[in-house]
Amino acid sequence: MKKLLTVLLALTILTSAALPCCAADADPEDIEGKVVIYTSMYPFAIDMMTEALKEAFPNLDVEFFYGGTGELQTKLAGEMGSDMKGILGCDMLMVAEPSYSLELKEYGYLEPVEIENADEILRFDYDEEGYWYPVRVLNMVLAYNPEICSKDEVPKTFKDFAEDTSLKGVISMSDPLTSGTAMAAATALSDKYGYEYFDALGKNEVMVESGSTALAKLQTGECKTIMILEESVLRARKEDNSKIEVIYPEDGVILVPSTVMTVAEERSANANIEACEAITGWLLSEEGQKYIIDAYMHGVLKGMTEVPYDSISTDDLISMDIGVDWERCYHDREEIRTKFQEAVTVS
Repeated sequence: MKKLLTVLLALTILTSAALPCCAADADPEDIEGKVVIYTSMYPFAIDMMTEALKEAFPNLDVEFFYGGTGELQTKLAGEMGSDMKGILGCDMLMVAEPSYSLELKEYGYLEPVEIENADEILRFDYDEEGYWYPVRVLNMVLAYNPEICSKDEVPKTFKDFAEDTSLKGVISMSDPLTSGTAMAAATALSDKYGYEYFDALGKNEVMVESGSTALAKLQTGECKTIMILEESVLRARKEDNSKIEVIYPEDGVILVPSTVMTVAEERSANANIEACEAITGWLLSEEGQKYIIDAYMHGVLKGMTEVPYDSISTDDLISMDIGVDWERCYHDREEIRTKFQEAVTVS
């Protein structure tokens, strides 16, 4: 009996250590009021998360507002005002990539949330002061349609995607001016290959459009190869029985840890910090991460072996990651966007 009690106690301690500390600080039924979250997650993922949070916090009203990164940045800039002192219409943000988190922290718009064991549970970088944490990982890849062309006919690297002249006019990607993940990719690829990479894209007449449009063109053969988020392809394969395949580029994938942030209490819509902390803890728990994976995105927890439908190991992707200089993505944002615009025709 004594040995049994010792084992049970050890299991309890291990289970508690696997959860973010703030997730266990309050009874979920005691979390009340309202929280508004601005996010760039796709609407179908928002629907899943809305239902999951309603179940996790039955007395809390959670409302999501969806927008692309560019749209959200414009909305937030309007709410901040020219004096950068305005009250935001949200309490939390779940944006595509960390560079905007760096900006909001610098402007004093964020509230730190403490996750005491963050270094033990997270396999991606986070703000050590607690101003932002990775909550989902997006993966920029290439894709092609094996029903239209063979794998031998399509590029195996991001470099060939831009430079292979046989692809002229039949490649597509998203716009770094409006898409946070496309901005991350533009930063990473211009770091790796210089701004000449944008020139090559322009000469190869890359089409700049939404991921859904690019997928549709890949289905019909109007596009031969596209640069796109892995999640879009995986969802099409599972839900639409699409034959489109992911190409994990040989010169590296581009992993984009999307962040969760809490707005500073005095600048938030509902000043409900306790609820924001509880939601952050839940998102970084094993339960919350399962919904991330079900939405075709990769999880952020160490030791998590589950991956999105039809994907490969997250740890393998980490070993292939080109990496993004998030400070450059923030501070050189306008220069990178301008260089892209000068080189590439954006419709």
